[in-house]
Amino acid sequence: MAAKRALVILAKGAEEMETVIPVDIMRRAGVSDRMPCRDFVLMLSFCFALSNVEIAVTVAGLTGKEPVQCSRNVVICPDASLEDASKQGPYDVVLLPGGMPGAQNLAESAAVKEVLKDQDGRSGLIAAICAGPTALLAHGIGYGSTVTTHPAMKDKMMTGDHYKYSEARVQKDGHYITSRGPGTSFEFALTIVEELMGAEVAAQVKAPLMMKD
Repeated sequence: MAAKRALVILAKGAEEMETVIPVDIMRRAGVSDRMPCRDFVLMLSFCFALSNVEIAVTVAGLTGKEPVQCSRNVVICPDASLEDASKQGPYDVVLLPGGMPGAQNLAESAAVKEVLKDQDGRSGLIAAICAGPTALLAHGIGYGSTVTTHPAMKDKMMTGDHYKYSEARVQKDGHYITSRGPGTSFEFALTIVEELMGAEVAAQVKAPLMMKD
């Protein structure tokens, strides 16, 4: 199996858990890249060498490489700017965290639209959580598919009746994966790992996390 590549787009006001948990889980599945910060590293200190296959994660700052202040004032330092990271594609998954105003910033970005249109055109995996799926709506991505969002975003997501709505904690439909909020971040991330690397690797990653079945 060839190495996999993930792009996480980080905007000011993103939800911290919905950013860091998927990055961490993908790293545990064989990630080789890093998410550095000048003052601290938002990464647990151990990961598991489950496979020779990697998911190389790039955390791309929407407006540059400068530290990004998230919705609860946690600061995350991107690996690269989205402008630079988008030139290094293609990626096996593009991931949009939620949070406000982070999701709104994603929805208003022409650069995000370009990345998503390219990913969608190749039927590459697109994953969005909480308010993140509203950026899919804004950019005309995945019309006709079944999606979920944070409950507070349901009415906005259903504007224009472009989607079928699900109350599932994680919803997969074709090459789209959506989820509901911070509390579903682990399930969301493990679904991405399963899609990219298979159920066996996802189960190996999940086992030591002590998640409730």
